Amino acid sequence: MSDVDADLRGAADFTAHPYPYYAELRAEGPVHTVRTDEFDRLWLVVGYDEGRAVLADQRFGKDWRKLPGQTGAGAPINANMLEMDPPDHTRLRKLVSREFTPRRIEALRPRVQQITDGLLDAMLPAGRADLLDAFAFPLPMTVICELIGVPDMDRAAFRVMSGAVVSPVGAREEGDAIRAMGAYLTELIEDKRCSPGDDLMSALIAARYDDDDTLSPDELVGMAFLLLVAGHETTVNLISNGVRALLTHPDQLAALRADFGLLDGAVEEMLRYEGPVENATFRLALEDVRIGSRTIRAGDLVLVSLAGADRDPGRYPAPDRFDIRRETQGHLAFGHGIHFCLGAPLARMEGRIAIRTLLERCPGLGPDPDAGEPDWLPGLLIRGVRRLPVRW
Repeated sequence: MSDVDADLRGAADFTAHPYPYYAELRAEGPVHTVRTDEFDRLWLVVGYDEGRAVLADQRFGKDWRKLPGQTGAGAPINANMLEMDPPDHTRLRKLVSREFTPRRIEALRPRVQQITDGLLDAMLPAGRADLLDAFAFPLPMTVICELIGVPDMDRAAFRVMSGAVVSPVGAREEGDAIRAMGAYLTELIEDKRCSPGDDLMSALIAARYDDDDTLSPDELVGMAFLLLVAGHETTVNLISNGVRALLTHPDQLAALRADFGLLDGAVEEMLRYEGPVENATFRLALEDVRIGSRTIRAGDLVLVSLAGADRDPGRYPAPDRFDIRRETQGHLAFGHGIHFCLGAPLARMEGRIAIRTLLERCPGLGPDPDAGEPDWLPGLLIRGVRRLPVRW
């Protein structure tokens, strides 16, 4: 008998079609042991109620240094709040939240629209494009770079580095990308320290906590990494997965075109139906925790499947149907609890502007018939495709 409930390594089409696997597991219970390419055994939570509870339960930590055999501080990019527990997480989030404010985000709206229009101006004359390269990637990349204060950089190189971190194809490539990104951000922060500007990175360098505490050099690198990578990867795949969902559901696309008053709800359904993050980052059980009939032991690794939870029929009737009029309140696409995505308001704003403007300016938008099958990103973290060929 296998020591795990499911071996996802042997599932040839799991990357392309994970939802049936999550549904099959969920039918047997909300929590299971699985084997993956990276781990011989970990817990996977596929039920909505149970997933939401784990995300908010501080008996499950995020600090990987608490794993057996781990020592030292690791790479500077790991010194970010997504990989910390209270009180360290509380301190970092408070410092960042004071600067990454709703006012600062809302002030970006005209610039987001301007970037969107400029990208479409360049894209539309061709009549067809890879929407990922021409639009879904450069829009959030430009926005987050300008927000943080990253000067014009080799964004193609950054895309490769970022992809190697969030959708790794091998440990060597991931390690090389982490080192390269850490070196780049260390240099950027030093430049900002010497010549501060009116940007988020300069504000974080100058930020002070209640007792005049500041972000350490490693913490600044970690926060820059988190904001830069999470600030564009989620939005890239929100846009591309959302457009793909519309194109494969022409009735929903027609309904949205007929009434853009449905846009906010449509974006939320895109997030629920095929959100940009398939599984939340790892949690570590800090003590024995019982969920349903299963006991997760202290020291065990746990993954909450956001994709599995948001397709739980106990929460969303007919969950595999894409319905832009659906009541989606409470979906977990941006997480839940103390690690809820700080950039969710920015991602939503960018997604709404991007999709509405694209549909308004491309009335004949459709999938490119020569596109072939989608090439899905590898790994358990990010849900998205490498290419999205379209025509209009």
